[in-house]
Amino acid sequence: MKPLRILLVTETYPPEINGVAMTTQRLVEGLRARGHWVGIVRPKQANEHPDENTWTVPGIPLPKYPGLRIGIPAWWRIRRLIDQLRPDLVHIVTEGPLGWAGANAARARQLPITSGYHTHFDQYSKHYGLRWLMPWITGWLDSMHRGCQATIVPTPELASELSARGIPNVCVVGRGVDTHLFHPSRRDTALRDRWGLAENDLACLYVGRLAPEKNLEIVERAFAAIAARDPRARMVWVGDGPALPHLKATHPDHLFAGSRIGEDLAAHYASADLFLFGSLSETWGNVLTEALASGLGVTTYKRAAAEILIQDRINGFAVTSENESAFIAAAVELAGNRELRSALGLEASLSIKNHAWGSIIDRFETVLRNAVGT
Repeated sequence: MKPLRILLVTETYPPEINGVAMTTQRLVEGLRARGHWVGIVRPKQANEHPDENTWTVPGIPLPKYPGLRIGIPAWWRIRRLIDQLRPDLVHIVTEGPLGWAGANAARARQLPITSGYHTHFDQYSKHYGLRWLMPWITGWLDSMHRGCQATIVPTPELASELSARGIPNVCVVGRGVDTHLFHPSRRDTALRDRWGLAENDLACLYVGRLAPEKNLEIVERAFAAIAARDPRARMVWVGDGPALPHLKATHPDHLFAGSRIGEDLAAHYASADLFLFGSLSETWGNVLTEALASGLGVTTYKRAAAEILIQDRINGFAVTSENESAFIAAAVELAGNRELRSALGLEASLSIKNHAWGSIIDRFETVLRNAVGT
């Protein structure tokens, strides 16, 4: 079949570090490897030199997230790019001003539009004292996706939710994980030495944005319960965000590793023993799949990726959403049972092997071709 020409519009992309950026990069690389042309429109990042297939627009820092930028709605520039590049369709990654500009420009040129639903921005509002904005933000998101030929989501649960809100043609594509990069063999005794841990000491890990919407308080409480029983246990936080100063001030004995990528990140996963992830705002949760692939014992809530990937007490612990006492009890149980952690971790690593990126990109390509009609 003829390769597609795809213009992708996104507010975030590496070297920014977040789940949406990393997922988008994987999809772009997979499509290009299959011979498709993919052009990217995104906000300009500091000290960068974009490649020949990337076009940047000015951006402004996102409140509370100075490392992320919102692109200005440069619809006139995107419309000019469409005229020059002649894409078959436009794919919108994010629903910010730049995403809306991309959709409007594509509509003006009568091009098919597809979109991805990656983030519950409406749910984030309640964590920043803006709960009253939630209905308005939901309406903003839904209006964007109702105007697309297809909206791509990671789970059937989310597909049902969006379909019930009147969004047509919601397609479940899923998410993948690099099982070569994230693997138990990345365990690094030298890294554990730097953490001050002997081989049999317990390292608890959180990876992700350090922000209110990630429900970090349950991780803090779970580790406090663990440390009360095992004073040698250490809590390791990997990531950055607006909650970092508070966490550092409250927990001077915890380890804060900052943002990590690539093999360095993989070593941090594999060198830990127990992964604590209490977020209730995820549409998927890439960090959960990376922890499973790395062979960690996992405690999380049964939603998003966990609802699909975790069989409770087989390859991890997944408790009922918002049941905080059950979350803490599960974390304490896993922390205190090394044999159980090892058994669940081994099964976790094996269970995730069938979730490589190849099949995800195949499904994404099919959605794009259907939108174009080829």
